[in-house]
Amino acid sequence: MQSRVKDPALVLPDALTSIGSFFKSVNQGALSDQLPEIVALRASQVNGCGGCMHTHVRNLREAGESDERVTAVAAWREAPFFTDAERAALELAEEVTRLADLAPDAVPDAVQNAVPDELWEQLSAHFDEQQLSALILSIGVTNMFNCRTTAVCEPGRVSWSRRRP
Repeated sequence: MQSRVKDPALVLPDALTSIGSFFKSVNQGALSDQLPEIVALRASQVNGCGGCMHTHVRNLREAGESDERVTAVAAWREAPFFTDAERAALELAEEVTRLADLAPDAVPDAVQNAVPDELWEQLSAHFDEQQLSALILSIGVTNMFNCRTTAVCEPGRVSWSRRRP
């Protein structure tokens, strides 16, 4: 497969600079190297973004993550390999990534209540405000990259690293 167009972040040079600044800010959130990649992999799986899945699997392996955990991300609820904090983060990634599935026209306030209070309490028990902010922004930017990658049909062999300067 070949991309339809050049990477939009390269076509609009200020975008690449902004993306680098964004990642620099998110990296100040004091999350482990693996957690943002684990939730990004899960969001990319939900969105069906093969290019992004390839990148996050590669990044996780480079960070020393075991194949056992990487291959279990899609079945994290049933897999014994994840901590309670990681489980809460994975659930958040799924809830936020699936906002379009909530049919706000059919269910009033569905989107506003997308993250249940019980989940938020679990997240707050494991992460401080700075970490939660980094986690939420990581999930959001993953969804943006999923949209970009699928729109331009970027092949899986092209990889981005979360730890960009």
